[in-house]
Amino acid sequence: MSAILPVIHILSKVLMLFALAFALPLGISVALEDGAERAYDEAIAIAFVSGLVLWMLSRRGRRELQTRDGFLLVVLIWAVLPLYSAVPLLVYMPELSFTDAYFEAVSGLTATGATVLSGIDDLPPSINIWRTQMHWIGGMGVIVLVVAVLPMLGVGGRQLFKAETPTPMKDSKLTPRMAETAKGLWQVYAAITLVCMGALWLGGMSWVDAIVHGFSVMGLGGLSSHDASMAFFDSVLLEVIVMVFALIAGISFSTHFLAFRTRSLLTYRVDSEIRWYFAVLALSVAGLTWFLWAKGFYLDLPEALRYAAFNTVSVATTLGFSNTDYNVWPYFAPLWMLFLSSFIASSGSTGGGIKMLRAVLLYKQVYREMIKLVHPNAAIHTKLGRQPVPNKIIYAVLAFLFIYVASVVILSFILSASGLDVFTAFTAVVAMVNNTGPGLGQVGPASTYAVLNDFQTWVCAFAMLLGRLEFFTLLVVLTPVFWRK
Repeated sequence: MSAILPVIHILSKVLMLFALAFALPLGISVALEDGAERAYDEAIAIAFVSGLVLWMLSRRGRRELQTRDGFLLVVLIWAVLPLYSAVPLLVYMPELSFTDAYFEAVSGLTATGATVLSGIDDLPPSINIWRTQMHWIGGMGVIVLVVAVLPMLGVGGRQLFKAETPTPMKDSKLTPRMAETAKGLWQVYAAITLVCMGALWLGGMSWVDAIVHGFSVMGLGGLSSHDASMAFFDSVLLEVIVMVFALIAGISFSTHFLAFRTRSLLTYRVDSEIRWYFAVLALSVAGLTWFLWAKGFYLDLPEALRYAAFNTVSVATTLGFSNTDYNVWPYFAPLWMLFLSSFIASSGSTGGGIKMLRAVLLYKQVYREMIKLVHPNAAIHTKLGRQPVPNKIIYAVLAFLFIYVASVVILSFILSASGLDVFTAFTAVVAMVNNTGPGLGQVGPASTYAVLNDFQTWVCAFAMLLGRLEFFTLLVVLTPVFWRK
């Protein structure tokens, strides 16, 4: 127990800090008198008092965190914060089960966007803002926020950042100081979010809807303030605005940060993921537009382009909004969009999946192996841009792909064995581990995850956490070797 006291000590500070997150929905609830104030009062009190008690019990266990502590702290934070995030939902909706409330909170903080709720249009504005504010917090990562603040509390956070961002290039530094990096990322994130909210408001949304959807778009979450999602607005202008900012959120915020800092767009030209990102999306939109039009699902090309473009961008970037029920399209189209969600988003973005950088490395490694079959003695290197990629990174990417595929297969079998049909089980798991939101079948864009029983709901919640923490961060804590001295 004493070995994890330093971790508990940091967790206690995170909890007390997290209590401040309820201030925005509380203020909106008071201003609009929407009847949900008590939910936030209790949430603030529970989170702060819990943190204070843990802080008092663990204050003698303070020491510098090791890498192993960083992994444990990240997992604890992502598993524990949904408990407190669910409090406003449980207080305002006492009929909601703890399982469903935890699922909704995990979906919010992992920026997945899956929901078990219906009748969302009738919820108080502050509750809908809180649901998507969780997207915004989780989109960039609670840990980055903590890394920016904890140093002021006398705690270094480099181990956390390393565990939280296990992308192939996670050791790259944007600034000499980790806290400065985290602050810079959050500033850029906040600035773009405000611009997004302003654009949505000018495009015709109410200010509450603009806040809700601005949080959701920039976190690439997908929860909405309307059951019909973006179909509620039936506005081409708003759909274009959402697509533009979803595409921005799908690009690495490290690239945005460098572009802001250098005041130059050259950063985007040298980003090795961006050209693949836009090329694959453009080809997919063109192909699906033609496919839906050729199948006679839409009678004219502009209409086919509107629905194909919006839903492809939304699902592929793992945003998860929809402007129509694409579950009724010929299966090839929604399955292709779900496939895109597994790799389109850039590393360092708020999207999920294996990330475009890993997909590009895998493609180049496959091509390298094919060339070596023809020229077995040739010295061929896998490169990103003009830089050769070390083999250890290639091996790490291959291991990541293996654990990704294995997780999807195993969790699909578990859901299927629990009584869910195979198609729904598979697409639900893919949507969960990619943090996309809607799957297909019984959990399509026009339905909710309320059709799942409690066991299936917990499996999906685990899958969301697994995907958000990029598998290894969570799985390593579950191995016996992690707990050996």
